[in-house]
Amino acid sequence: MRIIIIGAGPGGYRAAEYAAHNGIEVVIIEQDALGGTCLNRGCIPTKALCRSAEAVRQMHEAAALGITNVSFDIDFGAMQSRKDAVVAQLRSGVEQLMVMPGITLVRGEARLVDAHTVSVGDETYTADNIIIATGSAPKLPPIEGIETAGCLTSDSLLTIDHLPASLCIVGAGVIGMEFASIFAALGTEVTVVEYMPECLSMLDSDVASRVRKQMARQGITFYMQSAVHRLEPGRVYFTRKNKEQCIEAEQVLIATGRRPVTEGLGLETLDMEMLPNGCIATDAQLMTSIEGVYAIGDVNGKTMLAHAATMQGLAVVNQLLNRPTTVRLDLMPSVVFTYPEAAGVGITEQEVKAKKLPVRCARINYRQSGKALAMNEPDGVLKLLCDEHGVIVGCHAYGAHAADIIQEATALIHLSTTVYELADITHTHPTIGELIHDAALRLM
Repeated sequence: MRIIIIGAGPGGYRAAEYAAHNGIEVVIIEQDALGGTCLNRGCIPTKALCRSAEAVRQMHEAAALGITNVSFDIDFGAMQSRKDAVVAQLRSGVEQLMVMPGITLVRGEARLVDAHTVSVGDETYTADNIIIATGSAPKLPPIEGIETAGCLTSDSLLTIDHLPASLCIVGAGVIGMEFASIFAALGTEVTVVEYMPECLSMLDSDVASRVRKQMARQGITFYMQSAVHRLEPGRVYFTRKNKEQCIEAEQVLIATGRRPVTEGLGLETLDMEMLPNGCIATDAQLMTSIEGVYAIGDVNGKTMLAHAATMQGLAVVNQLLNRPTTVRLDLMPSVVFTYPEAAGVGITEQEVKAKKLPVRCARINYRQSGKALAMNEPDGVLKLLCDEHGVIVGCHAYGAHAADIIQEATALIHLSTTVYELADITHTHPTIGELIHDAALRLM
């Protein structure tokens, strides 16, 4: 069996590695840097800067831990160099994977000829199946002046050579909030303008509200329910409460979402079904309207997360191998690496109330955790939800190590674990992870 994978991001390269390991011949095509957006312009570089921002916060808070007379300088150029080195090291690892036996790496722009053929320049490649994994790119909204205002996207912000004195971020989703947290910690005056009434719409609303309020206490200014209608160099004009306002900033970041990358693929020649938002339509098995052609990751628009792309790719390969799989594509945890972290998986409390579901919720404050207090991280909350049978159906957290707690919760939900079973699982003391055990006891 042979497959062609178009795109070497986390969905594509992980699927290629898994397929080759299981005896499938793979041709993987990439026109840009291996690793995709996640490695080169997303997850990894932003997390490298998150770590730098965290170190700065620790210096500012050192006195609370009995460490006085701390002085330091912020070398933004050195931070950028470290970020680039981390990316380069990981990219090198992906490059080594893509030359393993069974994988042929082709550099260039791919175009589908038919359901089994892809052309790259003057060369053509054929296979039994094709997987499209071309990812996404920053989406620019139709705002007056956006093309001439010199605004940054998440891609270009990662390459700036100096720390801006002020930054206005249009959009309070994951990208906007993470960059706001990073640059505020580094000393930039940050303002966030968002059309919706609350930030981070994919999270539990209580968690999202706590994130915004904590970030406001860190000096970030928020203008919610504000519609940006015009941009000029260094100026953002928006309407809030029927009044026009203007923010001046050295740099403006447009963080209003991402769009699927499909241009140049030749999908129109195959008459492939597309969704109104430009994503490729797929069925429950991730197959497109063309039999034998699949689409995974951001390009299908189901869940624009790197780990979602990875799991979708593995699910498709398992199908091609006729291998039973328990991959749950509906169970995708979300994490926002602000300070502190916010994360969630499964049903939210507001969904329970809106749908009047027979679901119970327990809340545990971080201030009850000895480890949280010892770490000087008392600000946070964990929420655990179970159905009428005690089966865990959701978990949401805000605070230190929230991402790690949600990872445990994801495993528990995947296995249909009950709060009674969770209560019988010993949790190490002292850890912040104990909070999920405490929540289970409250639901018994």
